[in-house]
Amino acid sequence: MQEPEEKKIALELLETEQAYVNRLHLLDQIFYTELMKEAKNGKTVPEEVVKMIFSNISSIYQFHAKFFLPELQKRMEDWSCNPRIGDVIQKLAPFLKMYGEYIKNFDKAVELITIWSEKSPPFQELIADIQKRKVCANLTLQHHMLEPVQRIPRYELLLKDYVRKLPRESPDRDDAEKALEMIFMVAKHSNAAIAEMERLQNLWAVYQRLGLEDDIVDPSNELIKEGPIQKISTRNNSTSEKYLFLFNNMLLYCVPKVIQVGAEFQVHLRIDVDGIKVRELNDTQFPHTFLVSGKQRTLELQAR
Repeated sequence: MQEPEEKKIALELLETEQAYVNRLHLLDQIFYTELMKEAKNGKTVPEEVVKMIFSNISSIYQFHAKFFLPELQKRMEDWSCNPRIGDVIQKLAPFLKMYGEYIKNFDKAVELITIWSEKSPPFQELIADIQKRKVCANLTLQHHMLEPVQRIPRYELLLKDYVRKLPRESPDRDDAEKALEMIFMVAKHSNAAIAEMERLQNLWAVYQRLGLEDDIVDPSNELIKEGPIQKISTRNNSTSEKYLFLFNNMLLYCVPKVIQVGAEFQVHLRIDVDGIKVRELNDTQFPHTFLVSGKQRTLELQAR
C-alpha cells in the first residue's frame, strides 16, 4: 500500500519540526547558555548584549520542544485511526506571533555579533569554539539564527500543500483550511513587522541627515521623495543648489552643508502639505520650473 499524499506531507512536517527543534536547542541551550555563562563571569561581553542577540529564542525553543513537537508526534502515531493535524496547527498558530519580536530584532542581532567579535576576542573565540563542534555541522551562528526567520514561511508552504492533497471528504479539511488561514495571517504579521522596522530605520537615517530637529522627528511621518533642486532668484536671474524632502505632511526646503559634521542639511523652511499648490511655469530662460505655494512661503524652483 502506498502512503496517501497528505500523510507524506504530515510526516515531512514532523521530520522538519524535529530538525528545527534540534536547531533551536543549539541556539538556546548551547550558544545562548554558554555565552551567557561567560558574560556573567565578566570574561566576554555585557550580559545585556547576549540577551539582545538572542532576543526571545528561549520562549520559541520551549514552545516547540515542549508543546508543538510532542503534539505532532502524538498525531502521527495515531494517524491510522485519526488522520488529522489541522487542530494541532490551529493551536500552534497564535503562538507564532512571538516570532515578530525575534524577526524584528534579527538584523540588530547579526550586527551585534559582528561588532562584539571585533571588540572582544574571547567572545569571538567562544563562538568559534562552539561552531567547530559536530552539532554545528560546519555552519556559523548567524546561519543557525536565520532558521527561525525562515520557519513560518516553511509552515505555510507545507500546509498549503497538505490542504491541496487532502481528499474532499477528509475529516481534517475544515480544520486544515482554518489552520492555513491562521498561518497566513501570522506570516503577514511578521512581514509587516519587518517592513515597519525598515521604515523606521530609514526614517531615522533621514532625521539624522537633517540634524534631528525636534519639531521634525516624528515616527509616524512617511518620506515620499527627496532630491536636489535649484532655487531661482528672480532678483539677479541666477539659481542656487538646494535640497527637498517631501513627507506625507510637510515639505522641507534645505541647504546642503559645506562641512558635513553631524547633519548633512540645514532646514531653511518647512511648508505644510495641507493646502499646498504646485504650478508649472513656462519660462524659456529656466526650463522645468515650477511654483510651490503653501501657507508659509512661495518658492520658484527648477528641476534637473
